[in-house]
Amino acid sequence: MIESHPLTPFLPKNCKVLFLGSFPPQKKRWSINFFYPNFINDHWRIEGQIFFNDKNYFVDNQNKTFYLDKIIDFLNQKGIGIFDTATKVNRLKDNASDKFLEIVEKTDINKLLLQIPECKTLVTTGEKATETICEYFSIQKLPKVGENIQINSDLKLYRLPSSSRAYPLAFDKKVEEYKKMFQFVGVK
Repeated sequence: MIESHPLTPFLPKNCKVLFLGSFPPQKKRWSINFFYPNFINDHWRIEGQIFFNDKNYFVDNQNKTFYLDKIIDFLNQKGIGIFDTATKVNRLKDNASDKFLEIVEKTDINKLLLQIPECKTLVTTGEKATETICEYFSIQKLPKVGENIQINSDLKLYRLPSSSRAYPLAFDKKVEEYKKMFQFVGVK
């Protein structure tokens, strides 16, 4: 069964960096109606640790969810956009793994970029997203995790480790990689 993306791109007017995952997990795994909605995904914990020295800054542990208003305010203030590399997928298994996602329709990245002219860096948070972006821009060699490459004269691609707990890298190491990227793009 083909699924269409359930969210619209989050593109602040001052967007400097655009995070691109692959596709949201199934709704049954959502704790918020936004990107990185799975409560056991560490994306919002990583950003809380980096910017507020508190991995639970965006986390509502009591209700097993995230503080969406804090997340939106933070992203708008910092100029961080979020979307995914696919707008339509077919899940080959009943889970959230990228390994079992068949991309039916890729996101039109150039169309997104026209809406955020200050954005000079795309950031992928997983192998499937990186592969999809590289295909989209006809890039032959994928950057390694923690590396960036020039897409064209105006745009870079920075690859980060997945914030999923299934990705075998310690939380502190993920924080370190994300922190380096934010320093690289000048988001403080």
